[in-house]
Amino acid sequence: MFDILFSDSECLAVDKPSGISVLRDRSGQENLYAQLREQYPDAKLVHRLDKGTSGVLLLAKTDNFRKSASKLFENRQVVKFYVAVVSGRFPMGKTYTINLPLRRGRKSRFRVAGLRSDIQASQHGWTIGFQDGLVSVTKVRALQHGPRRSLLLLKPVTGRTHQLRVHLSWIGHPIVGDSLYGAPKSASQSYSRLMLHSHRLILAEGYNITSALPEGFTEALQD
Repeated sequence: MFDILFSDSECLAVDKPSGISVLRDRSGQENLYAQLREQYPDAKLVHRLDKGTSGVLLLAKTDNFRKSASKLFENRQVVKFYVAVVSGRFPMGKTYTINLPLRRGRKSRFRVAGLRSDIQASQHGWTIGFQDGLVSVTKVRALQHGPRRSLLLLKPVTGRTHQLRVHLSWIGHPIVGDSLYGAPKSASQSYSRLMLHSHRLILAEGYNITSALPEGFTEALQD
């Protein structure tokens, strides 16, 4: 099931649980959209979240809102904040920029358009010496450290598929529980779910929707 974060005549925002696909996938398991349509038959998706990602998911109740919101997402006029627990001690004290272009890799994966050895770290963040692939930019700030993990606030400037997961993995801080882009059997990364949460969504029309940090994030940080 799901909790309602916000609802009016135009849109609906739900708190997506981790571990359920938004749409039907190869597993054949029930998807969140099918559940939502039972209660809100006119609801239409405006964006998506990965199966393992929890948090704010926005749907439209009217065609006008769907069109306007979709345009905002397309034009990067939606401000999105995520929270993640990652392996390692991420630098504290400032906001860093990960500016690493992405391209499609093998088996539905994505990768940085270049070699790991080409990635350049500086006091401002991470970049690469040439621009090939799709421009992909993420703002990152560390909120807290645990013994071997960090809690991060993430702001994707662009919205590429798997962008946050790929960016963090390629700079050496894979998201805890990420079996696709990390080493989930390692002690610092092993966990029962993907520790990535859609925390806040801000639309130009005045919508500002927040989902609280789920249970388990504090505990995962201290493991």
